[in-house]
Amino acid sequence: MPRDSHAETGALRLRLLAGAAAVAVASWSGTAQAQQTPPAGGPVAQPGLDGLTPEAVYLEADTASRDGDVISAAGGTERVLARFRNTTLRAGSLSYDLNLGVATADDRVEFIDPEGNVVFASHLELDSDLKAGVAVDFATRFRNGASLMAATAVRRSENVNELNYALFTPCPICDAEGNPREPSVAIQAEKVVQDESLRAVLYRNAVFRVGGVPVFYLPWFAHPDPTVERASGFLAPTPSYDEGRGLSLEVPYLQVVSPSEDWLISPQLNNRVAPLLNLQWRRRFADGTVVLRGGYTYERNFGDFDLDNDGDAESNVKFGDRTSRSYFLGHGRFDPAGPWRWGFTAERTSDKTLFDRYDVRDPYQDNGLYYGDQRRLISQIYAEHQTDRSYVSVAAFTLQSLRVAKFDPITPALNEFERDGALPAVAPLVEARWEPDGPVLGGRLRLRGSAVALYRDDYVGSPVLRPQVLPTGPTLGFPGVDSRRVSAQADWRKTMISPAGVRWEPFIDLRADYYSVADLPPALGLDEESIGRGRATAGVDVSYPLIRRFGATEMILEPIAQLSLSTDPDLDPRIPNEDSETIELAESSLFRVDRFPGHDLYEGGLRLTTGARTTLRWDAGRQASLFIGRSFRSDEEPAFLIPVPDSPGDLYDPTGLAADTSDWVMQGEFSPSDRIRGWGHATIDSGGNVRRAEIAVDGRWGRRNLATVSYILDRSNPLAGPNNRNYEFVQLAGQQFLYGNWGVAFAGIADLERTPRPGQPDPGYLVQSEIGLLFDDDCFRFELGWRRDNTSVRPSGPSEGPYVRLTLATFGGTGY
Repeated sequence: MPRDSHAETGALRLRLLAGAAAVAVASWSGTAQAQQTPPAGGPVAQPGLDGLTPEAVYLEADTASRDGDVISAAGGTERVLARFRNTTLRAGSLSYDLNLGVATADDRVEFIDPEGNVVFASHLELDSDLKAGVAVDFATRFRNGASLMAATAVRRSENVNELNYALFTPCPICDAEGNPREPSVAIQAEKVVQDESLRAVLYRNAVFRVGGVPVFYLPWFAHPDPTVERASGFLAPTPSYDEGRGLSLEVPYLQVVSPSEDWLISPQLNNRVAPLLNLQWRRRFADGTVVLRGGYTYERNFGDFDLDNDGDAESNVKFGDRTSRSYFLGHGRFDPAGPWRWGFTAERTSDKTLFDRYDVRDPYQDNGLYYGDQRRLISQIYAEHQTDRSYVSVAAFTLQSLRVAKFDPITPALNEFERDGALPAVAPLVEARWEPDGPVLGGRLRLRGSAVALYRDDYVGSPVLRPQVLPTGPTLGFPGVDSRRVSAQADWRKTMISPAGVRWEPFIDLRADYYSVADLPPALGLDEESIGRGRATAGVDVSYPLIRRFGATEMILEPIAQLSLSTDPDLDPRIPNEDSETIELAESSLFRVDRFPGHDLYEGGLRLTTGARTTLRWDAGRQASLFIGRSFRSDEEPAFLIPVPDSPGDLYDPTGLAADTSDWVMQGEFSPSDRIRGWGHATIDSGGNVRRAEIAVDGRWGRRNLATVSYILDRSNPLAGPNNRNYEFVQLAGQQFLYGNWGVAFAGIADLERTPRPGQPDPGYLVQSEIGLLFDDDCFRFELGWRRDNTSVRPSGPSEGPYVRLTLATFGGTGY
């Protein structure tokens, strides 16, 4: 059974017995002098880390003698010490028979290899060519804290090592005071054989012990040789429970094809539905890596459905015909020598809820140049070219959405999902940057360029289309809007510091855009439209850091201001808003010339942005900081307003930038001790209402107790309704030890915005919650608890049941 090779490889390189100690004795046995002289005319051996050449030996002993063919050395109060080949050997006595070629070490034998692993024995005997050897009362301690002990250890040949009545544990065998203690986890076996030709370690009559108590027995047990980084075999199984699938057990098997290629075959066996077969193929090339992953099952749909139309969903039923259901997740990245690199991702699934129903692990990953976001899969191909002064990327991608567009009030199985045709296909997307080597007019010049083409199949209204071009009446059958854009931008900035310490940064920003838009709503009577626009901005950033010390306390106050003047913005309503729909005002974005993340929306006119950052530091690393800022503009910008989703006749501002004064931006961090730290961010409108907020606090107490609580709020939509996407969440996770290594672990996410279902506590709705009993020591962590999942995406509805998490040092772990 394969184990955690990273934890064991260095640990067991001594070949599970005195084989490494044999190197020491054999090296010492051929000489009785302090150092050998190399043959005349031969190469001079280079000294090792201990200052000795490979043929040299350093020996310390109270007495040394020779009786015929036997050379002997003995110690008194101190043991004999021999150093060679960056290793150390200590023993009460050492002897070597020159005629028989037999080396013997007795009395507190200790060997330390170059990596710091230690071998102990009361008696060690072996021949000089290392083909045979015996150790009595063998024990070894590894750098990772693991220990291996045996009554006897025998080296049968160059490839076979054998231990009799052996015990292996990855846990400490002594407490903090050095007293013996029972290891939490151990494997005891009648015989352990390491066959280096098979690259495997074999156990006979293996007993697994937890806290000294036998809990599991196997007549035969095997795992890869510790020197093997990867080997074929079964990995730790993963049990789980879901009310739709029932009991599940995922049994992964790793098949190593070569040092650079492997397969992971991981079927999920379920007692209520057909199995799901998961496969993964990995291949490492000279200049890149490819990972292809997929899953397949042949099953009916299952979940909570209202089959009799009585307004109440039946729990965990199957319906429809059996059909093939699958997913595919692949990515690759290649970075050959030179400035170019390229890669791809390929992500698709047959069912919108397949990942949820079968608990597929980590389906949403960031493996490419662009990220599909949570519950969106992205298939892309891209190439990048980068030098010290330039960067160019070219990409094309499509998206598949697994997001819910409308939640069904009866059962999540009938949720309406976001249409894939409403998401654009992007081909190509080009980004480029270049900076000259050296200052221009005393400042830094940066040139940027970008181009993109987007194609949609389905019609999408607001916020992609501006209110001025939204058609009234039915839009069924309308085509999706296609757009193409080319942009060029020049940014110049210079930094100057006055004698008084005031920092001045004048800047100039020039930008030009060209759009080609097609398939606008037919009712507008518009054909393919071409729009050009430009913007010029000049301004200056001013900051003045002030420092004041009060004994050991330091206060830093930094007022910041930006004054900028731009040409009037040309926000043509025919230009769709593809890349500037979401904006998060923060300390890092408030002072940017372009506060919108993309190109489709931008600001103009006269702007004044002010803010101040205060930082307090005390007592060696403890600190707190607070930033408050706001922006003012000469004129309002109604083009930033969009229709309210549930009231198209009303407009609202999701950006906080439409008025002549922006939202207040507040952001702070605090760490009053090395055990407590926190972070917070909020935007507040002119009426004092919180538009968005996020707060997180981490705390630790005792030796291992900890908790994390976070709160996130969005109130940007002013009207309630089924399409209102405001949210409010509280998340809590932590662990508390009650007695010794025993404690409780807990976690929960509460949705304070959503109306709870019947029978759920109020206020708030627990989306996910779990609580469990915890045992955790230096090498063994075990959790047994109860978990409930009330997410409104999974078609099987709420699911609850027990969970088990087990992590063993060296042997790996399993989760729910």
